[in-house]
Amino acid sequence: MKKVQLNKYTDFIVEETTKLLNIDSPTGYTEEAANWVKVEFEKLGFKATKTNKGGVIVDLTGKDKKNGLLLEAHADTLGGMVATIKDNGRLQLTNLGGMNPNNAETENVRVVTKFDGIYEGTFQLNNASIHVNGEYNDTKREWDSCEVVLDEDVKSKEDAEKLGISVGDFVCFEPNVRVTKTGYIKSRFLDDKLSVGILLGLAKYISEKKITPKRALYAHITVFEEVGHGGCASVPEGCTEAISVDMGCVGDGLTCTEKQVSICAKDSGGPYNYEIVKGLVEAAKKSGADYAVDIYPHYGSDVEATLEAGNDLKHGLIGAGVYASHGYERSHRDGAENVLRLLIEYAL
Repeated sequence: MKKVQLNKYTDFIVEETTKLLNIDSPTGYTEEAANWVKVEFEKLGFKATKTNKGGVIVDLTGKDKKNGLLLEAHADTLGGMVATIKDNGRLQLTNLGGMNPNNAETENVRVVTKFDGIYEGTFQLNNASIHVNGEYNDTKREWDSCEVVLDEDVKSKEDAEKLGISVGDFVCFEPNVRVTKTGYIKSRFLDDKLSVGILLGLAKYISEKKITPKRALYAHITVFEEVGHGGCASVPEGCTEAISVDMGCVGDGLTCTEKQVSICAKDSGGPYNYEIVKGLVEAAKKSGADYAVDIYPHYGSDVEATLEAGNDLKHGLIGAGVYASHGYERSHRDGAENVLRLLIEYAL
């Protein structure tokens, strides 16, 4: 079977993903990213609506309104929040989602104040000069052993407060987006902005090919996935199935690579619907998508929140393979294309 050529749509996915990655959106501070997502879907000709929680529901059209399919991806990311302004004017953080100080150390950050603008800084180990700190190598990286050093003339708590910085301000970590000539996509927060890009690519394909999906098809771009309740509301009427399009896990003991679409059979929340997993595998084979089936040992998804909220749905989980999850992540354009290929076969 000849595979559908999707190169132009994969290019579009990478371009849109790069734009979204460069919009700060830690959980709780997602309005700019959500507004951008809404506009991008509208540019492709689809009705997009903001939810009260701040997410975006997109109607991708479709015939059978009583057997709808909901595709979920999330635009919120990991991040930090100011927990304490220290006596020396530096900032101790609390994490948003699973941000880990071990792989956040030395990263540039932006501190978003409530009323007085944005300030730059760097997340460092306390007393970070290795020529001064004899305990540098032995110090465990924890949130109370690290701090934000502001790029301002700040020497005291009062100096920081005069800038308008206060407890509860969001701290956004620099994504450091890079796309290599060999097709690798490297950035913080590919989880899950790459999947948002993939759903935009699917929307572009539907629009340009003038396709009406066989059943009602919706996208929900959620904004609280990283804290567990992103997908728990706003299921369109008539949906009988929901699939989370999130990152596929890559690591020891798993078979997926960054160039494949991963189909999850089970994660820490339990097994995904057998009928859906089987259907996804069949669609991957039929479409020629390079795929892997894996079990994720430490993982939860939007669609599990959808079920936990009491929705009567069949559920599944797929995604492009992503290495170094919750750190400086890496995927590949082939992985994104294979997700798109599977979705075209399965959903359209």
